[in-house]
Amino acid sequence: MQKKIKIGLPKGSLQESTLRMFKKAGFSIITSSRSYFPIIDDPEIEAVLLRAQELPRYVENGVLDCAVTGADWVLENNAKVVVVTDLMYSKQSMNPVRWVLAVPYDSKIKDVNGLKGKLLATELVNVTKNYLKQHKVNAAVEFSWGATEAKVPQLVDAIVELTETGSSLKAHNLKIIDTICHSTTQFIANKSVWNDQWKKLKIDGIALLLQAALNAVGKVGIKLNVEEKKLKRVLSLLPAMNGPTVSHLSRKGWYAIEIVVAEKVVRGLILKLKKAGAEGIIEYTLSKVVP
Repeated sequence: MQKKIKIGLPKGSLQESTLRMFKKAGFSIITSSRSYFPIIDDPEIEAVLLRAQELPRYVENGVLDCAVTGADWVLENNAKVVVVTDLMYSKQSMNPVRWVLAVPYDSKIKDVNGLKGKLLATELVNVTKNYLKQHKVNAAVEFSWGATEAKVPQLVDAIVELTETGSSLKAHNLKIIDTICHSTTQFIANKSVWNDQWKKLKIDGIALLLQAALNAVGKVGIKLNVEEKKLKRVLSLLPAMNGPTVSHLSRKGWYAIEIVVAEKVVRGLILKLKKAGAEGIIEYTLSKVVP
């Protein structure tokens, strides 16, 4: 019988970015709007699409071996799981997101103490209640099924909402008065699974490929040739990750150089390299970078 791991993938806001990252890592995943069970081109992986909010609970109780979800939902569920690795990407960017406390711009509430006796709406109920408890503030917290930003001030006094840039809050005439917590995407595993040598090795392999794909984001490779008398000048221009690879060419007195650099610096770098004497300059995309 074929050994398999059961992996949960986030349905919703993280879905597209997660599937894109898996593709860069080398996994082809086919989804359908009519199915919660994607097809993945690895016979040792069985995948299911569920809301990120639910995944920590299913991993904790062993229904799933592992999952990609948010650190915020692990915290919200108080889930006892193994954090295999942090994956630094979100819906729109490669940065952490944050849950913030927000109120209308003209609200008299200036900080957490102004919430005494008030009503808050959020999806992150347990974390918000703990935050209020830590600040010794007695306020009511209700679960929001969505459209949270539209509920103030008519329905609630304040909200705790997820944001990457804050632009959506500003568009709803809301201001941030505190940050409740930060969150990253996490690859988590069931604690019992971590004692299964085969499953642990499989999960570690997936984590390594995902991190390698993330390491490659925003970077490109450059190859070039340079004459020995111009080598020092060309090398002085190169911002490499761990120093450039330099090797002799069959052509006497010439060297081949290969580097990995941030994509955003290439447009200004190529002309400088050419003027410094580099020849045969090639830029190529990267799928994975394993340190």
